[in-house]
Amino acid sequence: MAEGDAGSDQRQNEEIEAMAAIYGEEWCVIDDCAKIFCIRISDDIDDPKWTLCLQVMLPNEYPGTAPPIYQLNAPWLKGQERADLSNSLEEIYIQNIGESILYLWVEKIRDVLIQKSQMTEPDPDVKKKTEEEYVECEDDLVLACQPENQVKTLDFDVSENRTEIEELPPIDHGIPITDRRSTFQAHLAPVVCPKQVKMVLAKLYENKKIASATHNIYAYRIYCEDKQTFLQDCEDDGETAAGGRLLHLMEILNVRNVMVVVSRWYGGILLGPDRFKHINNCARNILVEKNYTSSPEESSKTLGKNKKVRKDKKRSEH
Repeated sequence: MAEGDAGSDQRQNEEIEAMAAIYGEEWCVIDDCAKIFCIRISDDIDDPKWTLCLQVMLPNEYPGTAPPIYQLNAPWLKGQERADLSNSLEEIYIQNIGESILYLWVEKIRDVLIQKSQMTEPDPDVKKKTEEEYVECEDDLVLACQPENQVKTLDFDVSENRTEIEELPPIDHGIPITDRRSTFQAHLAPVVCPKQVKMVLAKLYENKKIASATHNIYAYRIYCEDKQTFLQDCEDDGETAAGGRLLHLMEILNVRNVMVVVSRWYGGILLGPDRFKHINNCARNILVEKNYTSSPEESSKTLGKNKKVRKDKKRSEH
């Protein structure tokens, strides 16, 4: 496998893991080897009026130089409405060439469904047909166009008081997840400078239980308003590639000025890839709980502005 292909494959795997963590049962694997996936999107998870199934196939060149191949499946989606939605997805791709865009696509579709639900009520037959189409997605896929990159920038306000960055920020702790005697718990703190990252880590390690964890994986993203870029970094703490996967989740969710630490207490049973799922789920849950996730519009306009700083990672099997 060429070096470029290996890099694309790793980025795809990280995005797939993040999407599975974010959407849970809404995310469905059609063909893992062929990288074909389907996600069921609705205006309201508890009481859906409008539902659409997005099927995507990830070519080897994605996300570097090619878009996902996609199919929109919904019995009510026809004509101009289908064309408008397809154009919106392709515009998102144009604005973010080279970046992971599946999260942006899903949330754009969800926004369209929410707007539609506020305007019209579906026919009862439409709901039934949508359920059937989710089980049997069509085979023909649409290739998004690839015009020149037109990345937009957006100014953001940093609400934190820069005169107080020397203070230890508050630290929140998430609900633990336990699987086969291994326990995972996320910790979150708002940060606006690398010094605060060190302060948070030092404070966490004062807790004997956290200090005794097998791994304390962390990642942070700090938005630099003057340069309109992100200062970000991650640490595996011996759990190979876990920090990079955690940072990728935070990039997709477009969180800013925050760090997440996930502690894992190893229980003696190897979990395989499930351990990454639990790490991402812990992180996502606390980010959502503390309202750090942003709108897809903001994500779309800032994904291309990241400044990445990564450390060498220690390696371990568990």
